[in-house]
Amino acid sequence: MKYTNPVKRGFFPDPSIIRVGDDYYMVNSTFQYFPAIVISHSKDLVHWEIIGHAITENSYLDLSEILDSRGIWAPDISYCNGKYYIFATLRYNYTPEDKKPMRVQLVMWSDKPEGPYSKPTLIDVDNIDPSHFVDDDGKHYMVIAPGVCIVPLNEDCTERTGEPLQVWEGTGERCPEGPHIFKKDGYYYALVAAGGTGYGHGIVMARSKNIEGPYESSPYNPILRQTDENAPIQRSGHGKFVKAEDGSWWCTYLCGRQNEGKYTTLGRETALDRVHWFEDGWCVVGDGTPSLTAQAPDIPQKMYESKTYFDFKESIPLEFQWVRNPDYSLIDFKDGLSLKASEDNVDSIKCKNILLHREEELKYNASLSIKADNLEDAHCGLICYYSTVSYIRFSLKEGFLELVINRNRGEEVITQKPFEKKEVCLCVETRGQKRTFYIEENGKKEYFASVDKCIFLCDEGVPDDPKRHTGTLVGMYIVSKKNKKAVMNVNYFKYENITGE
Repeated sequence: MKYTNPVKRGFFPDPSIIRVGDDYYMVNSTFQYFPAIVISHSKDLVHWEIIGHAITENSYLDLSEILDSRGIWAPDISYCNGKYYIFATLRYNYTPEDKKPMRVQLVMWSDKPEGPYSKPTLIDVDNIDPSHFVDDDGKHYMVIAPGVCIVPLNEDCTERTGEPLQVWEGTGERCPEGPHIFKKDGYYYALVAAGGTGYGHGIVMARSKNIEGPYESSPYNPILRQTDENAPIQRSGHGKFVKAEDGSWWCTYLCGRQNEGKYTTLGRETALDRVHWFEDGWCVVGDGTPSLTAQAPDIPQKMYESKTYFDFKESIPLEFQWVRNPDYSLIDFKDGLSLKASEDNVDSIKCKNILLHREEELKYNASLSIKADNLEDAHCGLICYYSTVSYIRFSLKEGFLELVINRNRGEEVITQKPFEKKEVCLCVETRGQKRTFYIEENGKKEYFASVDKCIFLCDEGVPDDPKRHTGTLVGMYIVSKKNKKAVMNVNYFKYENITGE
């Protein structure tokens, strides 16, 4: 069977993978989104299903004041002695005047891969991208940037027992991060992401007979990098290896798909390629560049049903995330999902209860059916969201509908039309950089407005925004500065990827 990269499509950056028996588990970064740290399961490395999140309690992690693209960075999942461990960086907002560190590391564990996980323990190491390595003697280490630093931990991984020791600085490229250590044939192999997480990203490798080094750089470095600037798969790096049950080795890594130019609208996604080992004990990933299509692992396949219809009758599906911690006092499920208005607008980090689904393809259709009440001084509806400084909202207000864009820190009304109904189905058709908005009634769509060049909805689209590491998502919101009685009842949300056009 052939498969197509990326295997996890949409905003799934910084993949970390393990195998337990014939099951594969992966975690990905979630930044300011909540619940935090998405966890997925696969039987064949190609088809994945979200099974949970590592942090689901507001009291465990407060992201309410976290700026865009800060928060949870580069989690790692591991398994040892019947326990699943997840390590991650918590990136604070940070200014040079702050007396606290820029970053701290989180560790949590569970008896089940999907959780629930323990309340995160904080480990005071101020860097990024922690991973977990257990040596043959049972000693635990946190492996962390820059390059490869090892930090000895106690037996339950709740405290460090020594200072960080850098054992390999990388190959000299900038941003040596995302480190992992694994052991094979008597060698400690180190993987490092190099070159920064944008275009020109890659993976480099070194090895040593001793965990503390010295480490020898691979003669094949970088073992993965996209060198064709016109290829569909770009930004490939930050990888982790896994050995399949048939003995083959594979690498999951992040990548980005270009959208009509150097714009990765969907953010950084997760790709898969086979690791090819040579007689000299070194390897490359794929042929050294990311594959668009490749031969799937020779293990039994298991596909999962793609969900396209969501009615929110009892809970929030795992495919959805809130922007920062939700305010549960504004949510109820008495008759499906009902959202009361946030006091702050979508362009504020204080805005509550923006609920989103990842955009998975550059072509898709989405629709949101709602019934709203008490919309005086309020607005609600469908939103294509990248961050507080860049989004498009298709909004129902008292007496009219409007399309509003925020290209870079400022809302602009594109179209406004009278509309007296309180129940409406709002739709978006996305085709590359163009987004067209419709009203749907009785199965028929009525054109409302379109935006042709939505380059502001991507990592690269607002160059003066200092942190853009996520991707574009689509979903719903309701806000009102004054009206606490405004409410939006959700009938359903539909999301359908378009292929073959």
